Amino acid sequence: MVCLAMKFGCPLIAVTDLDVSKKFYQEVLNQEVGLDLGWNVWFSGGFAIQLNFADIIGIDKTTIKTKSNNFELYFEEDDFDGFLEKLKTISGIEYVHPPKKYAWQQRVVRFYDPDKHIVEVGESMAVVAKHFLDQGVSVEETAKLIQHPVEFVQMVQAKTKE
Repeated sequence: MVCLAMKFGCPLIAVTDLDVSKKFYQEVLNQEVGLDLGWNVWFSGGFAIQLNFADIIGIDKTTIKTKSNNFELYFEEDDFDGFLEKLKTISGIEYVHPPKKYAWQQRVVRFYDPDKHIVEVGESMAVVAKHFLDQGVSVEETAKLIQHPVEFVQMVQAKTKE
């Protein structure tokens, strides 16, 4: 018997106010609605939000945790500085932490959505690689600095030349 990999649909997060959450993901993270059923919204970014999650799956509503800090939605942004400026103009953003840079040279910021799910926005790793390449750093050294395979950096370099 041959077992084929099961197809993964998408992450789905429980929300308490569909309209507030939909607006947050559209306005803060530029997500486009792919399908809106009125109680479930799928975004073209590949995730969904769900109203009345506990009722649908038949569990006690009090068991739904907020601010559990054990899951996040991760996004990458080419214009990280521009995104940070945009974020400053949005009232009510609760930060997990301010922007910071990791050892692999990527800058990230984490904050909570309206239902206290963690959202991470990281600077695109292709942009990070391009930054070093534009400074004349070799492909091999860039790969070492950003802790990515040489092949990834070569791909970034090839796209830069297009």
